[in-house]
Amino acid sequence: MTARLLVSLSGVDPRTLSSCADLAEALDTRGVPLTLLVAPRLTTPDTLAWIRTRTSDAVLMHGSDHAANPGVVRRGRRPEFAALPAHEAGLRLTAAMAAMERAGLTADGFAGPRWLASPGTRTALRARGFRLCADALAVHDLRTGEAHRAKVQSLGHRDTPGRRESTETLRCFALVLAAARTTRRQATLRLAVAAADLTRPGPRQAVLDAVDVALGNNATPATYAALVAPQPIRR
Repeated sequence: MTARLLVSLSGVDPRTLSSCADLAEALDTRGVPLTLLVAPRLTTPDTLAWIRTRTSDAVLMHGSDHAANPGVVRRGRRPEFAALPAHEAGLRLTAAMAAMERAGLTADGFAGPRWLASPGTRTALRARGFRLCADALAVHDLRTGEAHRAKVQSLGHRDTPGRRESTETLRCFALVLAAARTTRRQATLRLAVAAADLTRPGPRQAVLDAVDVALGNNATPATYAALVAPQPIRR
């Protein structure tokens, strides 16, 4: 068994697009593909054009119309797919799938906002032909029912600028340490990158340091699609 490295990127918007492209180029030189988390109703022509150029990357549907900044959630409001029953999740997924089609994107995998997806959401995804659902603790193969246990590692959510600045160095160090610890155990490292973090040099460097540590521990880079079984060929 060898370690695997999965790097996802969420929150790409016109303000962060240049920083995201810069990270993608840095990962390309390391042979590391990205899994892009796309909320279809939040895309813009510029972000869509860039996503379409990333032909070696994978795309996961990332909710439908939740807040672009994953650190901003209204008090008392759960993330979009965190607690939905199957019927309501299905309605939202149908709308999101239509928005993806209009944007010229395809995805048969799903990651809920803040990596939360209810059992009802997984049921609705399965009924609509999705292959996988990634949550905070596992990647679920919706065709076999198998769950690949692996915790998401990230720099965390930032609620206020003051708190962000006071803890940023510690969070960066913790991310690199988690990457080293996970890949030394020959486990799967799920490195989740928020586009907003890439506009600051410290977090950007921490992401690259975490990737380099994982590669130094012989982790195999992959996209989320590599974790689930391919669909059998019908004869």
